Amino acid sequence: MNDLAALLPLVAILALFWFMVVRPQQRRQREVTALQNSIEVGQRVMMSSGIYGTIRAVTDDTARLEIAPGTEIEIARAAIARVDEPTAPDGPITDA
Repeated sequence: MNDLAALLPLVAILALFWFMVVRPQQRRQREVTALQNSIEVGQRVMMSSGIYGTIRAVTDDTARLEIAPGTEIEIARAAIARVDEPTAPDGPITDA
């Protein structure tokens, strides 16, 4: 009985670690994987390195990213960190 009482704090620390660290990390990883699997041609994305571009083609593990007009690079889908919100169409900016 005394041995069981000595293990109780260790079990409590392990449970706390699981709920505070492991579970949130697993949830974030699932969200990132879902995001990377849902990318489509035409979306503006940001890579984990901070490079922004527009998706021009998607294959199983890679994507073609246009980072400047006429400049495309091939990236790993896993490098996509987030999808940007749509922006206003290109055109002159005027103050009303």
